[in-house]
Amino acid sequence: MHIDRDHAISFLEKGTDSEEIFVQARSIRDETWGRKVTFSKKVFIPLTTLCQDKCAYCTFAKPPGNGGEYLSPEDVLAIARAGDAVGCTEALITLGDQPEVRWKAAREFLSGRGLTTTLEYVQEMTELIVAETGIFPHANPGLMSVDAMRALRPSNASMGMMLENISPRLLEPGMPHFDCPDKEPSLRVKTIEASGEAKVPFTTGVLIGIGENTGEVVDSILALRDLCGSTGSIQEVIVQNFRAKADTRMRRSAEPVPAYFARVIALTRVLVPGNVSVQVPPNLTEKYETYLDAGINDWGGVSPLTIDWVNPEQPWPQLAELNARSEAHGFKLKQRLPVYPRFLNEEWVDPKLLSRLANLVGDDGYVPFADTPVAIT
Repeated sequence: MHIDRDHAISFLEKGTDSEEIFVQARSIRDETWGRKVTFSKKVFIPLTTLCQDKCAYCTFAKPPGNGGEYLSPEDVLAIARAGDAVGCTEALITLGDQPEVRWKAAREFLSGRGLTTTLEYVQEMTELIVAETGIFPHANPGLMSVDAMRALRPSNASMGMMLENISPRLLEPGMPHFDCPDKEPSLRVKTIEASGEAKVPFTTGVLIGIGENTGEVVDSILALRDLCGSTGSIQEVIVQNFRAKADTRMRRSAEPVPAYFARVIALTRVLVPGNVSVQVPPNLTEKYETYLDAGINDWGGVSPLTIDWVNPEQPWPQLAELNARSEAHGFKLKQRLPVYPRFLNEEWVDPKLLSRLANLVGDDGYVPFADTPVAIT
């Protein structure tokens, strides 16, 4: 079934052709990915909670003196080693975007280490993790140039940055991205495009429920579809639902209802290329397994040790539970690396990282662990 923009909007708003589109989404998933659903066993490393932006829904970013700070190298290494000890393969490096632009405290911290940018500190810390542990960084530092990605590539198996939404309207006064210069959609598109030029396996996605309209949701998915084709670097698209948080300007904003959110997921699965993974975080919806009916094939990163620093009020499911719910829905749970199997080659991964990554997977490109998942205590 061909779905144009108007049809997509009607599907999201009215459920037009819902049965056919959901069937098509599941068919695309099954043909490409089979009856398995994957996850990445990770630790979450919040490298700095300082940020240039002031998103209306965010509790991650904090100002100096009120929680805004950088992790020390000792803290970074301690988290990475703890994850390595329990079999994690991903170190998710999350941080505020270019905090040195807004905050004197950020500039002083970096200057004290002989650095000028936070991206340089990301490089230092990911190189440290690779040198001292068997875990693989996946950096999400925000806007990046081609040169910055190339500098990070030898110490990052993959990288990522959410598009969130393609509409510049969300930057206007009163909207969620007002006073957020790094959320300019055209700049985020350029970063995604840079991943293709730098040959970096990349994760991106949309954030649903932050004040966008259905046309803007469709336009964002179509933009990601086009970027999948033009860059060749996008390994997965995350479809993430907004969750309202206390102490934010959007604390009373409505969250997307699961039925609508499921339609967004199915539309994404139908519109983006079949070999691009579609992920939904399992900790943001109570009955997350129902999204398997919308065509997803991945749960994203799940940590046995660290909280979700972006959604700290939402705990990760234990792996035994994740496995049980997946199996009850007819899916085998498989553990993947932070880089997907089709990108495990020298074109996309630094040769030194590639040899280490290859030693962790079986012939199918997945980590054998997930064949016999155990509870995390």
